[in-house]
Amino acid sequence: MALCKLLTLLSIIAMTSAGMVVHESRTSAPAGFVSQGIAPANDMLTLRVALTSNNITGLEEKLMSLSMPGSLEFRQWLSMEEVKSFVQPSSETVSAFSAFASANGLEPTVISPNGDWVSITLPVSQANQLFATQFEVFTHPDMSNTITRTLFVSLPSELVGHVDVIHPTTQFIGPNTRLAPASSISLDRRAVAASCNSSLPSGVVTPTCLQELYGIPTAPATEKTNFLLVTAYEDEFAQTADLSEFLKLLRPDIPSTTTFTLLSADGGVNTQKASDAGTKANLDIQYTTGVATEVPIEFLSVGGDDFGTSLLDTTTFLDGVATPPSVMTTSYADNEADFGSSMAIKICNGYMALGARGISVMFASGDGGVRGGHDSLSVCDDNTFMPVFPGTCPFVTAVGSTQGFGPEKAINFTGGGFSNFFPAPSYQTAAVASFLKTIPSDFAGTFNKSGRAYPDASVQGWNFEIVSGGEVGLVGGTSASSPTFAAIIALINDRLIAAGKPVLGFLNPFIYSTASTAFTDITIGHNSGFVCPASSVAFDAAVGWDALTGFGTPIFSEILAAAMA
Repeated sequence: MALCKLLTLLSIIAMTSAGMVVHESRTSAPAGFVSQGIAPANDMLTLRVALTSNNITGLEEKLMSLSMPGSLEFRQWLSMEEVKSFVQPSSETVSAFSAFASANGLEPTVISPNGDWVSITLPVSQANQLFATQFEVFTHPDMSNTITRTLFVSLPSELVGHVDVIHPTTQFIGPNTRLAPASSISLDRRAVAASCNSSLPSGVVTPTCLQELYGIPTAPATEKTNFLLVTAYEDEFAQTADLSEFLKLLRPDIPSTTTFTLLSADGGVNTQKASDAGTKANLDIQYTTGVATEVPIEFLSVGGDDFGTSLLDTTTFLDGVATPPSVMTTSYADNEADFGSSMAIKICNGYMALGARGISVMFASGDGGVRGGHDSLSVCDDNTFMPVFPGTCPFVTAVGSTQGFGPEKAINFTGGGFSNFFPAPSYQTAAVASFLKTIPSDFAGTFNKSGRAYPDASVQGWNFEIVSGGEVGLVGGTSASSPTFAAIIALINDRLIAAGKPVLGFLNPFIYSTASTAFTDITIGHNSGFVCPASSVAFDAAVGWDALTGFGTPIFSEILAAAMA
């Protein structure tokens, strides 16, 4: 077996030197993934191929102009067809890939509205040959099925500049990417009062608490075309019965019959058995519905068990929706490195396209502090910080978590740091430079100081009262913060639309300029991670923007005033 593998590798090296160009590689699979050997030659693979967009640089420049206060194009969001004109591949790219496919007996199928994703099915042996690679079968202790991946993939020279991603190849995204609530405590509703002080063991956070804390109005929204979209992956199901009970308990002024619209991609479902209740899905639905009073809520259930594919298919689903939501929130993440740079960049560009259409895209910043998705004490002494994606994408708004009341502080698990894939965008250069000056010169942590910094803002993230499977309990995590912030932005959009103004769309340039003072600055906290001691190396909160809470927690009236101005 070892000799066979060596000969195969030598063959690949020879092929790479003869008209092949290495596209992406990694030295090893991430922790937990174990190779079971070379994939059988006759196994069939379905690969997704991302064709290079004809003008993605132009789209980024357009988005910056559309989203920057003071621009002549400020918030003149693009239509579906206008975005497509930037994202679709050029005729030269389509011709190049079509010729390659035809010459090798492949039948590509276009699988995205913008024409930038195609699918091909072929045997492992042919994939190894065409892309100078060696697919292997991998297992993971938390996965019931094996996956077929490779540590390196190449492109024929005639496809260089025409293909951005081949998926799945070098992408190793682990199971359970949903940011599992950090607390799950049974609650006797008759014994515990909502104190709006989440730092107390008996204190809970409710919609009313959040309204009081951030000045969120209770008046119902009026604009029925202003949708807020909650995404769900990995068989997380939101229960209508639980939502009804939640509203009776904590928002009795909202009709308990209020519900959400179910959308589906990749065969996603939303079963309604109490035993199938998803804590995360219920949390997201209950706090978007319970905070964004009478804003129409949509719940997108995405089927499948590959997180990267699910993220891609969310963006392509929305690419084909003529009237998209104004806000989208997602409470899932994984270590940035597990995606690989080409995949992460392509997904991030998908969010760029959504932002250009006026969609505010929110992601939870992660629950491992500076240590990515780590949840073991064994990593607490590892001072090489691990960013999480999609929060590191510069075209999404990453939301961190706070705790406590008077003053709020950054909670220890709140994800924050610097991307290793994405450079710092211009909108945050000054704010981040100020934060970097607060870090001691002998700081023991290792991170990319020139990378996109996150999060951008924060909201309470501990002891949220929810109903799941008919039971009342407390949960916490940045997965509570993102839907709450999304609800706030949806309410502001409601008022903008009512005033005849465009929605906020891509938020970050607005947050880092006009609205930077519309947040309560959080200056207390240390994000070493939920399982690590407070003495572990991590970032400290600081005056102004910091890599724990961004600009801090929202002041509704001031964000609204800045938006209206």
